[in-house]
Amino acid sequence: MPPKPKPKRFKSRTLVVVSFWVVVAGLLLYNQQGIADAWKLHGYQPPAEVASLATDNTFTLKARDVFYVNHPIVTAQKEFADNCPSGTERTVVLGCYHGDQAGIYVLKVTDARLQGVEQVTSAHEMLHAEYDRLSSRQKRSVDAMLNDFYAHGLTDDTVKQQIDDYKKSEPKDVVNEMHSLFATEVKMLPANLENYYQRYFTNRVHVVDLYNQYEAEFTTRQATIKSDDIQLSAMKAQIDSSEQSIDKQSTSLDAQRVQLDRLKASGSIQAYNAAVPAYNAAVDAYNAQASALRSLIARYNQLVDERNSIAAETNQLTAEISNQVTDK
Repeated sequence: MPPKPKPKRFKSRTLVVVSFWVVVAGLLLYNQQGIADAWKLHGYQPPAEVASLATDNTFTLKARDVFYVNHPIVTAQKEFADNCPSGTERTVVLGCYHGDQAGIYVLKVTDARLQGVEQVTSAHEMLHAEYDRLSSRQKRSVDAMLNDFYAHGLTDDTVKQQIDDYKKSEPKDVVNEMHSLFATEVKMLPANLENYYQRYFTNRVHVVDLYNQYEAEFTTRQATIKSDDIQLSAMKAQIDSSEQSIDKQSTSLDAQRVQLDRLKASGSIQAYNAAVPAYNAAVDAYNAQASALRSLIARYNQLVDERNSIAAETNQLTAEISNQVTDK
């Protein structure tokens, strides 16, 4: 009886090897973003100011890695303008994210009154990078939450205005901008959005507090200027009315003076003496009103100086967060 043939195992081994590489290929495909991130982060040491921004913003480890993957650069106006042309972002904070995880730029702000601008800007741009990573299915879910809050829960007029600006300047990216704006500028969010943003921040409200802190540097000054302008308008009307009244009094006094001189010249002393008290009273009234007018004008001019000083401060702060390069 001939011996039984032995099974040919090389086919089995080939199947095992093929299956192994199919699994490996699948894992590589599934985690290609993670592999790309690891490659970009290999040997990367964030500058101290970049690491500080990540800490100040309470980024989660996930958000911190995405932030670092984009090798953020905090830069002065000239370099910032070169890398983020005017119009790339139309927000109060200034920064830009280059798509496909190609970089984040943040405008350097040195004015102590604007502490928080760099933090909020970097958080805003990190969220653009994170939105870029969402799958189509994830975006549909996130977009639905954002649009629902915009339609039914958003009450902040400043944020609404920013969104209106984006509708005109970047209509295709409005929801993407909502994704960044709501997280960094709106304190109270619905539970579903709050839970979603927990993947990026351990204390999101802290970022909003930073935003409100530096935004108040503008809003309080703007409110003061608006109040001063209303007051100046009322004072100007009062000054104009008083000047007209004084001009009339001056004309009347001149006429009375001419009449007194005629009475005196004609020898009508009794009539002259009788008219003098009324004339003197009119002079006193004129002098009192003139004095009051001078005081009002002095207060007006002082308020103008104060108002213009605040306006100059506002312009200075605006220049600090402008990406327009100016000659100095």
